[in-house]
Amino acid sequence: MENFAEQCLDMARSILSQNLNAIEENGTIKPLPNEAATGHESGHAAFAIGEYFRATNESTLEDYDLLDLAARTITAQAFAEDIEEGGLAFAGLGLLSFGSAKDRNPIWERLLEPTRLQLDEQLLERNDYNNHFQAFNIGKSVTRYSIGLSKKDETGKLIDRFLERIESNSSSGYFDDVDQDSSTLSGTFDIYGISSFVFIRQALQLHANINLRERKLASLRTKAEKYIKLIPDLVRQDGTGWSFGRSIGAYGQMHAISIILQAMRDEWIPKNQTDLYQDTVKKLFLNFFITYLDQEHGYLVIRDNERNMETSCTSRIANFDAARYLCQWARLIKSIGSNYSSEGAPKSRKIGRFINFDKTSKKEQGLFVYQDPDSCLSFQLPLIAPNKEHVNSCDYLAFPHAPGIFDWPVNHYMPIMTPELTFGDTTIIPAYYGKNCTTKIGMRNALQFSYEQPTLITKEGAFANGIGSCKVNWIFSGGKINCEYIFKVENQIQLSRIRYSMVISAPHSTYRIGTSFTLGEEGHRAEVLKDDFQAQWKQTETVSQDPTYRTYNGKIHYIQTLERDHPLIMRKGVEYRLALSFEPDITFADA
Repeated sequence: MENFAEQCLDMARSILSQNLNAIEENGTIKPLPNEAATGHESGHAAFAIGEYFRATNESTLEDYDLLDLAARTITAQAFAEDIEEGGLAFAGLGLLSFGSAKDRNPIWERLLEPTRLQLDEQLLERNDYNNHFQAFNIGKSVTRYSIGLSKKDETGKLIDRFLERIESNSSSGYFDDVDQDSSTLSGTFDIYGISSFVFIRQALQLHANINLRERKLASLRTKAEKYIKLIPDLVRQDGTGWSFGRSIGAYGQMHAISIILQAMRDEWIPKNQTDLYQDTVKKLFLNFFITYLDQEHGYLVIRDNERNMETSCTSRIANFDAARYLCQWARLIKSIGSNYSSEGAPKSRKIGRFINFDKTSKKEQGLFVYQDPDSCLSFQLPLIAPNKEHVNSCDYLAFPHAPGIFDWPVNHYMPIMTPELTFGDTTIIPAYYGKNCTTKIGMRNALQFSYEQPTLITKEGAFANGIGSCKVNWIFSGGKINCEYIFKVENQIQLSRIRYSMVISAPHSTYRIGTSFTLGEEGHRAEVLKDDFQAQWKQTETVSQDPTYRTYNGKIHYIQTLERDHPLIMRKGVEYRLALSFEPDITFADA
């Protein structure tokens, strides 16, 4: 894998050389046109520069003085107008990358005394968090102790608190990126679980106390292994990785690669699974390399005329993060060496299972994963709560998330493959949680996934008490999908509208892997089997020129909507069913 390591470093050099010119004299980062700075770009830049130094021991890149740029970006982050926990944590670990102990750190020597005092104060100040910001507290603690600003090390206590909150928020031991002081449903089990473990492991690697690192790694392993075991089931044959929730796209590839390589370095992966995990990393990396990197100019593309990303992630942040990860991968690969020698790619497996993230008396949440190599149908169907900042999106809706096949727009809400019922001012969708979640084999070996919603829930993630209930049945057989929704109301009520939407998109015209799955000429082959709402298919809407309709991968061209836009009186005790079937015509992007 030595060639892989060198390839990673070459890519990191290219990305950095294309983005270091964005660092202003005061250390802030100049955003790309049509983007706005978020306030923590400087921290991401500092950490990327630090990781490059660790991987190469080079203090210059082309005509750039990396030590000077690191000092400037760390200073800018320390004096940012608003305290950015993530930016500070990244800046702190960037400082540590040049060496622990301030008397031997070339960046600390370049920081002015006001900056040192400000950094000391900012690293000390911390709030208590239940979500992924707790990982940033750990990074700040590691920096403060290791650089010699404090003789008291809080890292162990903060890691214990991080793990205790996982236990309290998930019956199965998964990370809930719970909203702080939110009145909406909890259970946001998205990719921030993986990113938190990756960040904490990076921080511990820089910790001055090796003994604490070894002690806490054993504790982290018990929870991190759940994600490590999950990833191979998520990765499609074309290398597409984590595909639901916010902050995916390029990050869905990068976070997954990082946690696997960290696990291989720490020897958390059994040797008899070497082929599986090496094949998984190769698929993830090839997809990342072809799909998100501009090969001609050497930088990462997360946002253009065809694809999009959530607004909190700028192109500068993504590029610095990519450079940092590439440097990290190069170091990890060299550290792994010949400990894992693959004998060949494993055979494709049929997968159909529900991973339970949390089960309580009030709700069940989890993820249904399906892969059928014969038909190429592969998807991730989440039954998890939305992050409060992303309720106006499709990222958390309970439909088969399958980029290229079943797509959805970024930063825009639509009832994608999910019936949306509106009662006056209340809009509900059968997503976010379930009860009595079951998976079983039905007729003709079809796989059935079912759940109930005793209380309907709004599209914002709050319980809509007193309206009614819903049962949902999904049936999967090869490349065919059947879904049925059964609604009942508690009292007679007027339904104002019901909508159900599907989109037809295409992979990126330039940045795509040739084996990317996409729809053929026959599309989804959707059929309405039962419709007690008497909805009608609206005229197909063409949105090719509308920038609102971009996915994490490519452009949406058409929207098909099944809708009843006039009132319906729903009666107590009557079941109202909506059932559809799909057999998508799956082909390859360059077929």
